[in-house]
Amino acid sequence: MSNRPPPGQMFATNLDKEVLEEGEIFAPSFDENGLIPTITMHAETFEVLMFAWMNEDSLAKTLKSGEAWYWSRSRNELWHKGATSGQIQKVTEIRTDCDQDVVLLKVIPQSPGACHVGYNSCFYRSIQMNDDGTARLMFEETEKVAK
Repeated sequence: MSNRPPPGQMFATNLDKEVLEEGEIFAPSFDENGLIPTITMHAETFEVLMFAWMNEDSLAKTLKSGEAWYWSRSRNELWHKGATSGQIQKVTEIRTDCDQDVVLLKVIPQSPGACHVGYNSCFYRSIQMNDDGTARLMFEETEKVAK
């Protein structure tokens, strides 16, 4: 059994654990819905910009185009980041974790902002504990950089 992808497919499947964790074959582990979690960070500042999902199609488009593509679960469609907002993300590097079930994109944003709300990062709030044991959100970014 070859560890290479079958003809017409971009990604390998069913690798043994050693090859998956220590080998050079990319075999992303999509979940039961055909999705893989994707963390996107700024390639120069290392700030985490966003979290999204990819399916096989969006991952392939990202690899081929050099721009970030995701899968929108809410719209049930491919999503070329920045196609409507102008927040195109040029990919400088793509990594995967040890068991290939998460993707990390390093990107250079082509315009300010990654969050659809207008902040630079989707992670613009931190979670803090109140004295009474409840949690609250505190704004770490106070100015929106995009419309």
